[in-house]
Parts: sequence; structure tokens; C-alpha cells
Amino acid sequence: MASVGERLSNARVQAFIGRDEELGRFAQALAGDSPAPFAFYVSGPGGIGKSTLLRCMADRARAAERPVLELDGRFVSRDPDDFRRAAAPLLEVPGTVLVVDSFEHCQWLESWLWQRFLPGAADDTLVVLAGRLAPQPQWTADPAWAGLLHVCELEPFTEEQALGLLTAAQVMPQLRERVLRFAGGNPLALSLAAAARVADWSREDVWAPSADVLRTLLSGLIGEVPTAAHRRALEVAAQAYSTSEELLAAVLPDEDAHPLFTWLRDLPFMESTHRGLHPHDAARETLAADLRWRAPNAFVAMRRRLAEEYLRLLREAPEERVWTVTDELFHLFREGEIVARLRTWSREDEVHDRPLHPDDLDVVLRMAEQTEGPASAELVRYWAERQPQSFSVYRLVSTGRVVAFTARLALPAPADPEDLATDPVVAAAWEYTDATAPVRPGEHIGISRFSVYPERYQVPSRVIDLSSSRAQAESARARGRAYGFAVWRDAETWAARVKGSLADTGARPRVGEHTYGLFGVDWRQVPVEIWLRHLISATAVPTRAGPSGVSRSVFDQDVREALAHWRDTDAFAACALLRARLAADSADPVGELRALLRRTVDDLAGDPRGVRAREALTAGYFSGAPTQEAAARRLSLPYGTYRRHLRQGLDLLCDALWQQELHGPR
Repeated sequence: MASVGERLSNARVQAFIGRDEELGRFAQALAGDSPAPFAFYVSGPGGIGKSTLLRCMADRARAAERPVLELDGRFVSRDPDDFRRAAAPLLEVPGTVLVVDSFEHCQWLESWLWQRFLPGAADDTLVVLAGRLAPQPQWTADPAWAGLLHVCELEPFTEEQALGLLTAAQVMPQLRERVLRFAGGNPLALSLAAAARVADWSREDVWAPSADVLRTLLSGLIGEVPTAAHRRALEVAAQAYSTSEELLAAVLPDEDAHPLFTWLRDLPFMESTHRGLHPHDAARETLAADLRWRAPNAFVAMRRRLAEEYLRLLREAPEERVWTVTDELFHLFREGEIVARLRTWSREDEVHDRPLHPDDLDVVLRMAEQTEGPASAELVRYWAERQPQSFSVYRLVSTGRVVAFTARLALPAPADPEDLATDPVVAAAWEYTDATAPVRPGEHIGISRFSVYPERYQVPSRVIDLSSSRAQAESARARGRAYGFAVWRDAETWAARVKGSLADTGARPRVGEHTYGLFGVDWRQVPVEIWLRHLISATAVPTRAGPSGVSRSVFDQDVREALAHWRDTDAFAACALLRARLAADSADPVGELRALLRRTVDDLAGDPRGVRAREALTAGYFSGAPTQEAAARRLSLPYGTYRRHLRQGLDLLCDALWQQELHGPR
């Protein structure tokens, strides 16, 4: 009696169509015929059949009694050492066949593979890589690899091969011609069409040729979703990078996740991976676009549920899972206006980060002096001695060369006088906290103090992507973090990039010859959960904009910025709220805005909810109290009670000013 694995393998062999040349060369390599390639590189667009060919190659290698190791590029770590550990049998076990699918998702490994990993392969081993991108030309042109590397770009099926696939799939003869006209030679389209229910083929409106072939195919394949719960499960799979049964259970707590997961797994465009279900990329994009168009509110609601689950995992997951979860979290927001300004999503010059090692310090100091000058380099040395664990160095995956470093400091309250005297940027951060909402003993601030990548200095890059992911994960998991700050030298450019996510504190500390901008968020006022929900709203449903084109969320942030700069005349005169309609047409916009803020705060007393709120705002911003704790003492209130009244006052003030921004003065 054949095993299940053998029966699956036999079924795949019987159903496999075409690709005779590629399989013939692979068979020669398996047999050890000379000359035969050591490495196969299969490329082609999505849906062309790369994964199917790789599965067939892996089955044939097993049939030849070769050890087979299969990796999925979508889930390969950025660290080459992790790949080395996962693929270790290729280096240690003669005859091993290594198969890596979806290689475009770990393309940054390519130079490292050719130069450093593959030359160490054990005897009689073989390697098969498959991805959407062709290999880098230097390897196909390298005489050393000419006889060892075979590159093939898969083409669409010929008409004969396409008809063979439909015959093997038992599509009725009278329907094959129609399917062929519809799907052409694309193997994915042919397979999806063949998997559809026979009854659907009588519906000319569904199966008539269309430019949007895949959308029509998915519509026919999914058909009537069995229940509302199944539709919600589909919404999860369309947005989550990978969907496990545990994830379904977490975001659909009132449903039985097991039958929903089974239903999703049986859909013909779903791939099973070690982390869960992963729709074919083209199918995911089509499905997500259709769901967003058909049910935008449900689409946004599901994104929020997923974000909250990822956030829970960020706080509670084992350390080794944190960065994977962070990537999946930001994957949800990849199309958002704010995230798009901050992240590159580029895989060029892929880097991986490691903790600072003492041997790296000289390189780090040279990079700091090269980009920011000797004064900044001395501050790097200072912080590397005090908080070496806060530093990360970034190496190119291809060569291992250190190309960048970052430092994310954690500074407990009260501030260390030596830190204040040594680092003007850190001193400016503490000064800002004292002027807005002081940090209490037991709390701390986080500050991304350095981000130095000489080749792409302080422009969006993979270094900033990775450092940002780690900073957000640290903020989500930290206890007692009061503020988060980021520091950029090109303050005006970064003020535009971070608008809507971080507030410009207005501080411009100087180090050596350079001035820096300080941007931050008070995690006590805007917890990480609320901050992420803001990103979701900016991604999925644009908020209503006022006459000046500013959204409500940004407007609220501008109001808070204006209040924070109330006692600093120059900073107030530069605040973003002056660009709103509230005071833009005034002969004295600064004076008019100050008068408007005072008048609107006073008017809050006319609302029973606003009496205490007015007192809190007046004491906190207008009375001259040096800190919010001092303002609380003036009102004879416990600090927590004062903060509650202040938050309510800010909400009421923003509401009142927004109505005036939209409709003019009452």
C-alpha cells in the first residue's frame, strides 16, 4: 500500500504537463551525467508554473533516493546565518538537493549564495532556485559558473500543452476550446478555470473573455461564499501575509476556525506553507481589491482586527517571533499614505542587523565622523560606552560589509545630568518633555538617536525600514515608556515625511556644525494601539479634509503642537496650525490664532463637561506653570485626575476648532 506522500507524488506526475526540456536537464543532473549543471535557476512571471515545476523536480529527486531540502523564499530570514543553518545539509550531506521557491522574496541573498555559500556544497549536490526575477547578469556571464549554472525562463504553454492540461483535469471536451480562448497559455489561469464548477461554464457572463482574467476566474471559483463567517475568513486571507488557524481563531473569536481554515486551504489558489496559508500573489491582489471595492467597511474592520492581533503578539510573542510579526503588521499598511512616505519596501542592497560588537566600533565612529562630523562621532562613542546594547550595525547580506548603524536609546527618568551636559539632542528631548508632560520616576523615554547610512544618509532606505520596525516593536513591548523620539538632520524634509505619525517638537538642537530636528510622540497620550489605528485609517479610509486640505487627525495634532509652543514666540509663529483657514486670511495670523485659542478655551466653560477641561487647559498652557505636575498642584488636583481633565479639554477644543475650520466662525 503506497503512502499518502507517494500517492500525492504519483498524482502530480500524472497531472504534470510540459516543461520537458527543463526536466530532461534535471534528470541528467540527478543521474550524474557529465556535463550536467549543478545549479538550476527558473524564472518567470506569476502563474507561469514555477512552483509546480519545482514540486515535480523535488518528487523526481526523492524518487531517485536523494535527500531533498525545500525552502520558501517568502519566509527566509534576512540574516544569511539563518539561511546557512536551514540549508546546512547541502554543505554536509552528499547528494542533497536544495529547492528554494519564491526566490524573489530573498533576492538579496543572491550574491552571497554564488560567492560564499554554494562553493562549499558537498559532493553530488544540486540546487534549484525559482523566482520572478532573472539572476544577476554577472553570474550568467561568469566563466566559472558557465558550466555549472543552467538558467531557464518559463514560457506560457503551447496550445497543445494547454489542451493536455485541460484533458488531464477532466474538463469536458465541448468546453475545452472556450477555456483555452479564455485563459490562453497561462498555467495558473488554466488550472483555476479547470477547477471551477462545471455548472459555471454555462454562464457566458462569467466566462466570456475579459481583460481581467484572474478576477473573473476567482469570482467563478469562489462563487457563493457558504456563510458570513466564510466571507470574513476570506477577508483575513486577503490581507494577512500568512493565515494560520490560530490567527483565524484570534480575529474571528465567535467562529469555529477549523472548518473555515479547511475551506480556505481547499481553494485552488491557496498555497500551504509552514506559517500557514498564502494566496498566490496575483490572486491575493485581485481578491483584496475586490473585497475593498465590494465591502470597504468590512475590509477596514478586518484590517483593524488583524492589527490588534499583531499588536498583542508584539507584546506577548517570544522574542524570536517579534520581528516577523512586525513585518506582517507593516505589510497591512504598505499602501497607506503615511507608511509609503516613510518606508521603501525595496530589496536592493539588502541588509541585516546585528548588535554592536566591540570590533565594529572603529567602523561606526568613522561613519559618524564622515556624515555628521567629529562632534557627533564623540557622542556616538559616549553612548556606545554607556548603552552598547542600544546600537545595531547593518551589514550587506551579499558581502557582510558594515554599511550603517543605528542607536535606539532608553533613558529613564529623572534625566542623568551627565547626559544632559554631554548631548544637546538628548537635552532637547528632556526639555521638551518637561515643558509638555513630564516623565515621572519609573517611566523612560525612547529616542532613535542615530541613523547613519553614509551611502543613503537619512533618506528612506532598508536601514530605516528595519530600525523603524524594531522601534515600533520595542514601543509595543516596553513598560513605562512615556515618549518616543526620532532625530533627523534635514528637519524640514522629515517634518513632511513624518507628518501624521510624529509631532515636530520644534526643537532644533545643534551638534558641531549641524542642526537636528526632534520629532516625537507621547505614548501616554497616544498609546501604540491608537497610533496604529491612525495608520489604518490613513491607509483604508481617507479622513475628511478641511478647506486647507488637512485631515482631521492631522488638524488635531497641529492644535496640540500650537499649544505646546504657546510660550515660545518663534516656535508658535512657525506652527502648522497657521496654515489652516482659522487664521490664514488674517492681517495678523499669529495674534489672531493666539486670541482664537484663548477664546475657544474660555468658551468651553459654557459646556458642563468643559468647566474642569477649561481649567486644565488654562493651567497647563496659558498660566506659565513650568510642568503639568505644577499645573495640577495649582488646581489642587491629583496628577492623574488633572491629566484626565486635560485630555478631555484637548478633545473638546479640537472638536470646536474643527467645526470652525469647516464652517467658519459661529
